[in-house]
Amino acid sequence: MHGNENGLHPDTGVTSTIFVERSLNEIRFWSRIMKEHSLFLRLGFRAEDTQLIHEANQFFRLFERLEQTAHAFTNQSDPDQIRSFNSEVQQAATSIFAFKRKVLGLIITCQLPGANNFPLLVDHISREANYFRKRLIELNQGKLKPLPDAIIKENVFFLRIMADHAKFIGHLLDPSERKLIDIAQNFSNDFDQLLYQARDLEGMVPYSQTVPLLDQFLDQNRVSVTSLRDFKKTARELIEQCKIKSIIHPLLADHVFREADRFLEIIDMFDAHLTSHKTNPRFVED
Repeated sequence: MHGNENGLHPDTGVTSTIFVERSLNEIRFWSRIMKEHSLFLRLGFRAEDTQLIHEANQFFRLFERLEQTAHAFTNQSDPDQIRSFNSEVQQAATSIFAFKRKVLGLIITCQLPGANNFPLLVDHISREANYFRKRLIELNQGKLKPLPDAIIKENVFFLRIMADHAKFIGHLLDPSERKLIDIAQNFSNDFDQLLYQARDLEGMVPYSQTVPLLDQFLDQNRVSVTSLRDFKKTARELIEQCKIKSIIHPLLADHVFREADRFLEIIDMFDAHLTSHKTNPRFVED
């Protein structure tokens, strides 16, 4: 979850407790994600890509340490310590973002022929690193989007992530798994449509920022994300039990499941905020 008050307007202030809780929540979740990205990149490099493998291993160790440090803090930790820790993690997220973009450039310019990292996958994980680093900057600066902006922007970001996941699953399954590939393709199409709708809503801001429209927007997205999350859970279990043919690492199956679960938590949190605004359907600002 994105903290308990993700859409809070900066003018209302953020307490030290909320700041600490949000920061630790973000870092505990995303540091683990960054650590796993390092592993997935390494697995996709060729044996001769020793320097890239070395860099990926360094990032794995770095984010493993940061994840452990985040769990050593508590919600009662000193806000100044957390602010300093946020800066340290933000620098690490910026570094891995740059590494991922470098790898993407090498792949697209055909300098890593035979490697197994899709360009879209590397772009995907670099977007997540950029999201993480920007989130930490916002937290330290106390800049939080008004609720209507946060709802639309977060959904645009995560809907694209979900659409990508469906595409990756479809391409990493063995071609003989025809039925599962068909299901993954249907999810890809569904989330592409939801993403287009979200971007249309974003283009109509501020007029689209009414409680009825945002409420319907969240409800529609929740239905599809829940279905995809459940599909990912089933796929994870089948992969762990060696019941389907694929080149999907079991950790990758769990990784994409956790990201869908987080998106659902964010939708539920936004919905709870919207409920308190339903007496004011016009609601352009929080």
